[in-house]
Amino acid sequence: MYLCIYRGTVCNVVISQESETGGSGDGRPPIIFNPDFFVEKLRHERPEAFTELVLSNITQLIHLPGAEFSQLLDEEPKTPNATAAGGFFRSFNFLKRKDKGVVFGMPLTEEGIAQIYQLIVFLSKNLHVEGLFRVPGNSLRQQTLREQLNSGADIAFSSGDFHPNDVATLLKSFLGELPEPLLTQRHLHAHLKITSLSLFDDHGSKTSLPDKERQIEALQLLLMLLPTANRSLLKLLLDLLYHTAKQQHKNRMSAHNLALMFAPHVIWPNNMNATDLQENLKKLNSGMAFLIKHSQKIFRAPVYLREHARLQFADTSMIHSKDDLELLSVSGSPFMSACKRSAARVRSDSDSHTEEALRELYRHVTHHMPNSAKKKKLIRQLGKQSTPGTPVNENTTPTSKKHMRSRSFGGLIKVMVASLQVQLCVL
Repeated sequence: MYLCIYRGTVCNVVISQESETGGSGDGRPPIIFNPDFFVEKLRHERPEAFTELVLSNITQLIHLPGAEFSQLLDEEPKTPNATAAGGFFRSFNFLKRKDKGVVFGMPLTEEGIAQIYQLIVFLSKNLHVEGLFRVPGNSLRQQTLREQLNSGADIAFSSGDFHPNDVATLLKSFLGELPEPLLTQRHLHAHLKITSLSLFDDHGSKTSLPDKERQIEALQLLLMLLPTANRSLLKLLLDLLYHTAKQQHKNRMSAHNLALMFAPHVIWPNNMNATDLQENLKKLNSGMAFLIKHSQKIFRAPVYLREHARLQFADTSMIHSKDDLELLSVSGSPFMSACKRSAARVRSDSDSHTEEALRELYRHVTHHMPNSAKKKKLIRQLGKQSTPGTPVNENTTPTSKKHMRSRSFGGLIKVMVASLQVQLCVL
């Protein structure tokens, strides 16, 4: 497993060993497979479709009122400094570029990341130091190191002039001096909602047990909406903290301890008053610990998103959500033919066909599904998506036309209706 940069975004790639083992026999270099290639291609070439796709799936996992949802809408996945000459894949060369300019206290840039990356590399070789990130370093040595980084210099760590505690403390200072948290203030409410995701019991009531699977999926989607520079540095930082926690038997720094050290610099908002901060402190710290523990998963695109992005460029049927992808593996179901007809109606974008499909789906849910919390939830979802004249509309109270998410992003409803129908087909 290696890292690559796609338009400035750090991503995982898998190297095929076929040529190394003599499989190709012609001396060609190993083949690089990037599972998220088409996701990043979609982000760059069709940013509006990418944003709509990500947001439609986030809203199925967490409830975001209008104001909180609009904050995510305002932040498009831009790729600063990306040019056509860069191609789809960029090398790690930008991390080696040391352009002169102030790094500390400035907005995050690729040049700033390239400088700070020197600290990350050095610390990754000193994870055994006890109390790393907790024990403060020498202030004079930190000031010297800060000045060198601001000048764009290559730091000679091999000289032994700097202790790992100096470097670790300065890394936290850099994060703390950013104009806004690395996770951005716009994402604060979404992160709080993700931290609160919990499992449901058989009666449909929330339990105190966290739903880790949904939390990971929601984070995978949310982090895709981060600015490119923030996402790249966050990936590098969490990788470092993850491997630091793996050596807690030496450094005495668990994921929880590291979260307490970094949450104020990564996730705490700058504009939150003391009372609100105190109320959400536990959630913010536990959210940071969760990011560290699952850092090897949260930067992967969900499988259904990868497939949707691939099909976008294959000019064939779209897969919008996890439920759509699961449908592909279902065979022998007596309801499959009805499901296929419903999917065809959605693609035709005909109002009359959509109403007929909703009637069919509603009858299947009410008459064939056993009574359960899942059944009640699906009926409520059908009620929100219903149109005049459908059975759902006749048995439920119509939803308000002032629904903020529908008004803010018109294309989301089409995606959600299609996803809901496929979900019901699977059931």
